[in-house]
Amino acid sequence: MKFVDEALIIVEAGNGGAGCLSFRREKYIPRGGPDGGDGGDGGSVILLADENLNTLIDYRYQPRYRAENGSPGAGRNKTGSGGNDLVLKVPVGTTVYDDETNNLIGEVVCNGDAMVIADGGRGGLGNTRFKSSTNRAPRRTTPGSLGESFKLRLELRLLADVGLVGFPNAGKSTLISQLSAAKSKIADYPFTTLAPQLGVVSLAPHRNFVVTDIPGLIPGAAKGAGLGTRFLKHLTRTRILLHLVDVAPIDDGDPVDIVETIADELEQFSPALAARERWLVLNKVDLVDSDKREALIESLKVKFNWPFPVHVISGVTGEGCELLAYNLMTRLEALASERRQDPDAESAERMWLDQMAAEAHERIAELREKRRVQHKDNHRGDGDDGDDHTMEVIVARD
Repeated sequence: MKFVDEALIIVEAGNGGAGCLSFRREKYIPRGGPDGGDGGDGGSVILLADENLNTLIDYRYQPRYRAENGSPGAGRNKTGSGGNDLVLKVPVGTTVYDDETNNLIGEVVCNGDAMVIADGGRGGLGNTRFKSSTNRAPRRTTPGSLGESFKLRLELRLLADVGLVGFPNAGKSTLISQLSAAKSKIADYPFTTLAPQLGVVSLAPHRNFVVTDIPGLIPGAAKGAGLGTRFLKHLTRTRILLHLVDVAPIDDGDPVDIVETIADELEQFSPALAARERWLVLNKVDLVDSDKREALIESLKVKFNWPFPVHVISGVTGEGCELLAYNLMTRLEALASERRQDPDAESAERMWLDQMAAEAHERIAELREKRRVQHKDNHRGDGDDGDDHTMEVIVARD
């Protein structure tokens, strides 16, 4: 199944039905007076979050949606039936933007959340509404109002507690496979991960968290290089970032330079995301000789001078992975407790999440516009961003 995290759609709410012009015509009742009923209201377009969905692929191939119109009124003061609402089911974590103004309309972040994205038109008034003591036979009615119509952009941001970042082949897929039941593609070449992967880490009953792995970042990612920037927005809902570093890179690169490169890319993409709590995870220690391992690890810790926790693991052998998982769970529980006890902490967290989302949306919009201009210059048209990729998101539980 393709993983599509953006879709452009046109939604049209139903129009209201027209009011009826009618007069009573009954035997033995001359001049019965007006009896035209009102028109029915048009149906609205509603967005509904469904936890069973994980992609917006349906909206990529079916971009136009219209709710039912209201029926016109009828004689004998009969009101027209209202149009049925059109319910569009989307994955949890979907955000809606007005594509023409780029303004945020809203988001659905919990299963069952519903949001009206286009209101139906109101039904018109029948001539019964206009009778009075001075106007016994009104011939005035009103048409129904038009339903709202919008061109919207749906953006999906996956919901996860922990996000993995790092260079390609840093071992992110191996780690998520070690911690959870996710079966990520693992190979000895870069960019084996082409779409976000989700895994549920279960430590005990009612003690679990969700971790997500995105494609590896490379220098220039904030300017559109590689796949990482496209999916960095999926980290804007995470509480903690894990920065994986290969302590024994094949090209003999300096791990310190690698960390600084990723930090710069995060800063360019979203300063708020770069300021998120980010743990350093030194991976692939099994590739270092045991007699040199301790000295290498200590030297790296001194060079990094990391303000957050530093963990040493091996995604292949599992060394240090269990301790990492339990420490993450403890920290996430502590953060949740702080938000429950302090309303200001919850408000600050909400503002931080909104800021990350806004910065990510702005950056991606800039890159999208840049691609459109390039496509236009190449005579490919500017109606599509050439983004019809064949990728898959997988959610796995232990």
